[in-house]
Amino acid sequence: MKSYSLLLFVLLSSLYCATSSALTSKAFIQCLNAQYSEDSAPISQVIYTPKNSSYNSVLAFSIQNLRFASSSRTKPAVIVTPVHESQIQTVLYCAKKHNIQIRIRAGGHDFEGLSYSTVSPIEFVMIDMINFRSVDVDVASGTAWVGSGASFGELYYRIAEKSSTYGFPGGFWATVCTGGLIGGGGYGPLKRKYGLAADNVIDARFMDVNGRILDKESMGEDLFWAIRGGIASNFGIVIAWKVKLVAVPKIVTVFAVRRTLEQNGTALLHKWQTVAPKLDTDLYLRTSITAVTQDGIRTVQITFEALFLGGADRLLLLMKESFPELGLVTEDCMEMPWIKSALFFAEGGAFTLGESTEVLLNRSAIPRQYLKGKSDYVKVPIPVEGLEGMWERYLQVDDGAIVIDMSPYGGKMNEFSESALPYPHRAGNLYLMFIGIMWDANTTVEEQNRRLDFSRSLYSYLGSYVSKNPRGAYANYVDLDLGVGTSYKEASKWGTRYFKDNFKRLVQVKTAVDPHNFFRHEQSIPTFTNILDM
Repeated sequence: MKSYSLLLFVLLSSLYCATSSALTSKAFIQCLNAQYSEDSAPISQVIYTPKNSSYNSVLAFSIQNLRFASSSRTKPAVIVTPVHESQIQTVLYCAKKHNIQIRIRAGGHDFEGLSYSTVSPIEFVMIDMINFRSVDVDVASGTAWVGSGASFGELYYRIAEKSSTYGFPGGFWATVCTGGLIGGGGYGPLKRKYGLAADNVIDARFMDVNGRILDKESMGEDLFWAIRGGIASNFGIVIAWKVKLVAVPKIVTVFAVRRTLEQNGTALLHKWQTVAPKLDTDLYLRTSITAVTQDGIRTVQITFEALFLGGADRLLLLMKESFPELGLVTEDCMEMPWIKSALFFAEGGAFTLGESTEVLLNRSAIPRQYLKGKSDYVKVPIPVEGLEGMWERYLQVDDGAIVIDMSPYGGKMNEFSESALPYPHRAGNLYLMFIGIMWDANTTVEEQNRRLDFSRSLYSYLGSYVSKNPRGAYANYVDLDLGVGTSYKEASKWGTRYFKDNFKRLVQVKTAVDPHNFFRHEQSIPTFTNILDM
């Protein structure tokens, strides 16, 4: 009888929650229609609920991590794809009135899917910024205004339309959008020359929790600091960034040289750790490590991948002086305009150098993945025995199931103090390490879980060789394994790892501009709730 009563209680509670949620969503939509009076663009045309036939396609279009495409995560009760700033203001007003959380999606590349789903079963509205994708390049001033929903492929393409000697230090993936990546710092192959994407932001158009549209001057120094690397969506909604363009030569050179363990790969990677951060700032040399099978033998393959701001002749001289062991030869080098290098660095070989650069405008061009990502910063070279321990673990999983990318620091990154922006990982770091574990649609749930456990085991193993006190992590590679929660104490577990001593200042800014913590998710910047926190 007790079991029956408990089951009945659960069923009735679920029914009540579902009914309550439906009523709240209905009231929210009624509020939108009542508050928005712009006849030229009815807000009803940009509202989607699960009852709409196009809801699933709108939601799925920017889900880049297929791990969350059909998971048990809670999906938005309402999606709004605004075309005008006034529509966003109306969404904020009605969401606050009806106590509904919002999530903000630009490109949908966040590793834990938090821009379009929730871990806990709560009702929320997703604002999809896909229509805010204008790019206005001003060659005369060397600047550009770029909408937060514009991809880096779109930004790079529009810059190249106007100039062959300007670029921007954004990300590798052409489909990643500016709103999220710049808001968390953002790095790419130009970072050793020009720093992070966020280091090159000179203004912003930003909407706060009250719907006010602010620029650098009106938002004030603290908020402008916070949105450039402190995950901007913690504080409000970026409409657009004004960025400083950077000089690039008419011809750059790229190469990708692959070496296995049998080809002296371990010794080469060991030396790379000290060479790459000290190279000429015109040269960015990263590594990507995967397990492969060659001639029936399983091994580890290390790809040395580079962008050089100049011609092949000078690059060959630099490599001969600094890293002759790699054995770079003329045939390895490919000269091209800077815009073509964006095709070269596309994830997973999605593009070929023979393609038109117009492919950068295709937001669906890069294959989507099932992915779990983790990150680390390395300050002291991992010894040979440490690398060999990694290889032992690498060979425990299938080919292609794991990738480790190592992105070197040094150069311009050493010129910024840890507090210049919220992103604190500057001088003293040799490189950033990304650990990605992947699978496909045919992978069993059991195997998925085994790979997730493996990624955590490898992460634990690496603890002896990476930064400490705190063990650093990159905020744009959000990792819920580091913890979840909304209190200052809970958030400190991951906040100090992403932002180090800048975390407390971010909380202070958050408390000032969003005191009721309206913009929040499972791993967002909290507010100070009592004097003991401060």
